[in-house]
Amino acid sequence: MGALVAAVNAGDLEAFFAALSDDATVSDDGTDRDLRAWAEREIFSSNGRMDVEDVSAHGRTRTATYTNSTWGSMRIRWVFTVSEGRVSRFETGQA
Repeated sequence: MGALVAAVNAGDLEAFFAALSDDATVSDDGTDRDLRAWAEREIFSSNGRMDVEDVSAHGRTRTATYTNSTWGSMRIRWVFTVSEGRVSRFETGQA
């Protein structure tokens, strides 16, 4: 999960997808999205950045201020599912 956050903050699309399993999925505010299209729109073409404020005891949930050029800044929660060392699903939404 740390590699995924680092990739977001570096604007590194390749590192972002390297941190994900090949069949990874994403849910944004309770709706499953096309991962590649979502990442391009919400993170990479809009200069997304996460300022992590809180990490759960097992590191699978992170609360952050997320900023991009489309939506501005907002407080969000990311919940990660990990399989074989890579993120296989993450769910994000308002915190």
